[in-house]
Amino acid sequence: MPMANGLSAEDGGHRKSEGAKAIMAGVSVPNGIEDSSPPMQTRVLPVDISKIGQVSFTSSSKSSLEDFIVTLDDASPDAAHLQEAAQHLLETDIPVAFPTETVYGLGADATRSTAVRGIYAAKRRPLDNPLIVHICSLSQLRSLLQPQPPALPSSPTTDQSSTLNDPIPAIYTPLIQRFWPGPLTILLPHSSHSVLAPEVTAGLPTFGARMPSSLLALALIKTAGVPLAAPSANASTRPSPTTAQHVKHDLDGRIGIILDGGPCAVGVESTVVDGLSDPPSILRPGGISLEQLRECPGWENTVVAYKDGSEAGKVPRAPGMKYKHYSPKARVILIEAGIGESLQPSLVQSYVDQGARSIGILRTKLWTPFLESAAQNLDVPSTNGHDKDFPEPVSTAMHSMHPFDASRSPSFTDRIKVWDIALGESNPDIARGLFSGLRELDQHGVDVIFVEGIDDAEGDAAAAVMNRLRKAAEVEVSG
Repeated sequence: MPMANGLSAEDGGHRKSEGAKAIMAGVSVPNGIEDSSPPMQTRVLPVDISKIGQVSFTSSSKSSLEDFIVTLDDASPDAAHLQEAAQHLLETDIPVAFPTETVYGLGADATRSTAVRGIYAAKRRPLDNPLIVHICSLSQLRSLLQPQPPALPSSPTTDQSSTLNDPIPAIYTPLIQRFWPGPLTILLPHSSHSVLAPEVTAGLPTFGARMPSSLLALALIKTAGVPLAAPSANASTRPSPTTAQHVKHDLDGRIGIILDGGPCAVGVESTVVDGLSDPPSILRPGGISLEQLRECPGWENTVVAYKDGSEAGKVPRAPGMKYKHYSPKARVILIEAGIGESLQPSLVQSYVDQGARSIGILRTKLWTPFLESAAQNLDVPSTNGHDKDFPEPVSTAMHSMHPFDASRSPSFTDRIKVWDIALGESNPDIARGLFSGLRELDQHGVDVIFVEGIDDAEGDAAAAVMNRLRKAAEVEVSG
């Protein structure tokens, strides 16, 4: 679909705003880009996807995802916000934050080096950490894998996928049919004639691509007319953002536009798989589980090829493999699954003895509220505070929490505050609330966060949750 004001991807690729030039000043760090430009105004633009117009996929003989069609309502303020963000992507090198079903992404035109480097600058992300390319259709993906041949006058051109050899490796066909659009990234060969900017792949012979299920994300990609390179829209190493407010907290003054489509439904990043290896492997756990992958033809013997800690010193095959990630400012103490039915006050006491005066707790399946266990073990009045539950499974919005004042306990000789959050008992609820919980406790300025782990063999998003927690944790307590 053509852009408003007659813009095209080709036009936009050569026009830069002054802000775009400014953000690239000060590229001086060997492993990353520092942004030394003055802060810019960051605007949050709400978009209700149901109010932008009409969106739909078109089918081919091979797939129902051949193309994505967007017809915008010219009278809709939401459509105007979407168009403004798309123009921003084409006219400047400053990335745009937008929601996906997993987490908020920080997108830039994946075919322009200066635009992609804007991502690294805004996040202060190391340059050797590759990016995932987000596409809105299989036809767009094919255009990244092979050049489109010129159309012959006597031959049809509307369904090239049925007349040409498909450049998408056949091993991925069952995954695309089952999981796309959705939280799955596939590793693809990066050919010498690729239009992708070299910064996307960080020098690797492959690149990751995914088709998000968020209609807002798909509409942005289609309206811009270019694939978007997009990591999570957080400052590098911080917990991933699942709301527009999280993005603004991290990147305020570093980017110009945040599209607010509400909280993300999945809450952890996509699963990254490598079907080019034998056997196929998972490079990063995410919204699609190992068990789900093994149900697909050709993926029965899929192996795990990631480690839960950082893999510093190695060349990363996928995003999130090399550096410390997902870390709040507070120390994170991960208690592995199955170690008791509550957080032991003696463990909390040990950190109080080290100077902690504000404690955060993330509970999952078994732990009782800390107030109850502390009252039983430390003679703390049971009316001294409250725990916090997420009221709705789809929302990651926090309501008010009340601190537990342990100053009357004989074991806690000094006043401390305890913020106690229940993430829920189902794995999807835990995944959805994990990053929000870590961020909320950070905002309360806690000194240490105790997290109740879950069994990462339980399927669903369990492996992804524990992978993120182990990368964030300073200490792991296991049986």
